[in-house]
Amino acid sequence: MSQKVLLTSKEVNIILHRLACQLIEKHLDFSNTILIGIQPRGTFLAERLKTLLENEYNVDAITLGYLDITFFRDDFRHTEKPLEANRTKIDFIVENKKVIFIDDVLYTGRSIRSALTAIQSFGRPSEIELLVLIDRRFSRHLPIQPDYRGRQVDAINNEKVKVNWIENEGEDGVYLV
Repeated sequence: MSQKVLLTSKEVNIILHRLACQLIEKHLDFSNTILIGIQPRGTFLAERLKTLLENEYNVDAITLGYLDITFFRDDFRHTEKPLEANRTKIDFIVENKKVIFIDDVLYTGRSIRSALTAIQSFGRPSEIELLVLIDRRFSRHLPIQPDYRGRQVDAINNEKVKVNWIENEGEDGVYLV
């Protein structure tokens, strides 16, 4: 299987710092802002951003949660294989908070639509934003756009964008497969 390197480890790191700075510019002290990593792949990006914000930019006490959208998807009954849900970890109130959904790749927009439905179980946020590492801009099925994006990628439908994180693949990198 041939793959093209879209982002190297160094480029991923630069983008993470840029995204962290954009978040600080918009949210300042994060006292009313919550980061929500969308399970499973958005959690790696969310953790990285939380670590950067706290350790590199001295932002105090970032609130971070993980949201599983498995059973909120509109296609969850259309698959032959059994679904494996991930763990939702939201042990705080989202009512009247600014929520930032974080995911690795924005493709059709269906995952984000599912996340919008799923988050309502935890309260009504005052505002919801979307941060993604990769935006596949010409693949949307729903009118959903990111507020923060690392990189835009134009990929034709049979191509896949694969994001590797050092935490589970042993390297940071983004590939077109």
